[in-house]
Amino acid sequence: MNPNKEKNSLSPDKWVDKYADYLFNYAVVRVNNEALAKDLVQETFFAGLKSAKNFEGKSTERTWLVSILKRKVIDYYRKINSKKGQAEVKMSFYDGGDNEGNWIEERVPQTWKNEAEEYIENQELKEQIDKCIDSLPEKYAMVFRMKTMQEFETEEICKALNITPSNLWVIIHRARTQLRGCLEKNWFNN
Repeated sequence: MNPNKEKNSLSPDKWVDKYADYLFNYAVVRVNNEALAKDLVQETFFAGLKSAKNFEGKSTERTWLVSILKRKVIDYYRKINSKKGQAEVKMSFYDGGDNEGNWIEERVPQTWKNEAEEYIENQELKEQIDKCIDSLPEKYAMVFRMKTMQEFETEEICKALNITPSNLWVIIHRARTQLRGCLEKNWFNN
């Protein structure tokens, strides 16, 4: 730490004038209840007074108070996070304006996954894999499909195609190597 740099200090007698409005606005957005927000700010000031001796001056007074308030908000949600409590908690889904509204916490929509885009990409990849398999020598394609896609047993494939197990594994290895090359060229480099 720079010895010439002055540490931040606390002035609890000025907290209400300097930070009450900011902390209230911070809290009310998170709990969507003015009375509760006022209580949380008051609890924050009390907690700040109780732990003033622990303030190291590494942050500003406001930042330190906001971190205490954050913990108070988290504690509030932890306390009410029972099945009964979830039905009563409302979460704001707009930051003001004409469209203001609330969701009951347990019914808040989850983040949407882009399933359509993922499906299309998977379909395109499947089509490319099929094209690459079709470009393999006929015997390689047949053995690859039977073993990896249709999940035939090694013995069944060997009997049906009149090949040895070691020959089957050589064919599978060569088919995979050629498929990898085809996909690298036609899919991954696009």
